[in-house]
Amino acid sequence: MTHVVVLGGGSTGEHFVGALRRLDPDVDITLVETRLVGGECTYYACIPTKTMLRSVELAAALEHAPSFLPEQPQEEGVWEWRDWATDNWDDAAQLAFLEKNGTNFVRGYGRVVRPGVIEVEDGPELEYDRLVIATGSAPAIPPIDGLDSVDYWTNEDAARTHSIPKRLAILGGGPVGAEFAQFFARMGSKVTIVEHGPRLLGRVHEEAGALIADVFRAEGIDVRLSTDGVRVEPGVRLSLSDGSTVEADTLLLATGRRLHVEGLGLEDLGLTFGPHGICVDGRMRAGENVWAIGDVTGVALFTHMGKYQARIAAKDIAGRPVEADYRAIPAGIFTDPEVATVGRTDGDGLVSARWELTATSRMATYEKPKRESFVRLFADPDERVLVGAVAVGPQATEWLGQLTLAVRAAVPIDTLLDTIQPFPSFSEGIFWCLRDLADLLP
Repeated sequence: MTHVVVLGGGSTGEHFVGALRRLDPDVDITLVETRLVGGECTYYACIPTKTMLRSVELAAALEHAPSFLPEQPQEEGVWEWRDWATDNWDDAAQLAFLEKNGTNFVRGYGRVVRPGVIEVEDGPELEYDRLVIATGSAPAIPPIDGLDSVDYWTNEDAARTHSIPKRLAILGGGPVGAEFAQFFARMGSKVTIVEHGPRLLGRVHEEAGALIADVFRAEGIDVRLSTDGVRVEPGVRLSLSDGSTVEADTLLLATGRRLHVEGLGLEDLGLTFGPHGICVDGRMRAGENVWAIGDVTGVALFTHMGKYQARIAAKDIAGRPVEADYRAIPAGIFTDPEVATVGRTDGDGLVSARWELTATSRMATYEKPKRESFVRLFADPDERVLVGAVAVGPQATEWLGQLTLAVRAAVPIDTLLDTIQPFPSFSEGIFWCLRDLADLLP
């Protein structure tokens, strides 16, 4: 019987187990994980942070509803909800899932000792026929002078805290830094966010980053752009490259991720390592009898991407024809308002149109005063199909779905225009934007 060993039990590895078991009821599967099964997303990222953000979003919504008085979230209630959502950092439910799916589980640090054999520290030696690498990533720690002199946070610490610092300095203005900045500011912290690039959310369309920066400033967040941390002194005193300083009680590092590919014995497996991670083909094959999925491939460090690649690898191992398609990779940033994006939002030859969501009827029923928000669509003028979209507005990550499908399936713009959008809804803004976009196409 074929034995498949999965190295890494985060959300990607866990999803792979379920996907392969659905396709092959007989294959022998073993999952190896040194930490909690469910990984970063379940315990230190997606689930705890979105629960925390939901609390402050509900409170902030009252400021845009004239029939309510403002209300501040109660700390203990915020932590209780978050701790419940993460099962208090207990992976018993995940272990039950593995058992239900007939998967052997070994807790410990696994590494390849030679092709075909995994050695688990303080555990057994496992022989495999197929190896799936799903070891994920970890917070990247920047080389800043004096950093070891302070007890800094990473996203893991911020996601588990039970206290609100009076003054919080955040290094990094990407999605992680932005979400934590708004959460802690709304909970009462004096927040400074420092981004080395010219705008927040540097990998998202510039209009989205600019709008979120304006929102942050309006909420009292000190936004520092085009500068970086160069030195830290106890206290916390953060010196920036532009000559300014930031005084804080806590420093949160949100400067990206490093792939967990070292120390695993992968060097002897004939894999190719590119600038972004382990190189894989369209079936997630990285070498002979070796597949790599999730963050370690460097394609896009999202939970949903890891799960997509897990399904691709499972189909290939089960002998099904499959090829990954990355045309429509969605991303959501759960600030308030939310930022949602999919596909290509830059490049030569694209035609683009923008629609202000404040002009949709739904916005008047949703909040008063209306806050700036928009949807922008991008089309290939020759093919007359959407290739990308960006939206900033209430629940944007939810109504992005139809745009993701439109990009993935190359739905003709004329068909999209002929689609009936519900009224009143934010989705109606997609119709109005499509109408303006169609006017710009040849």
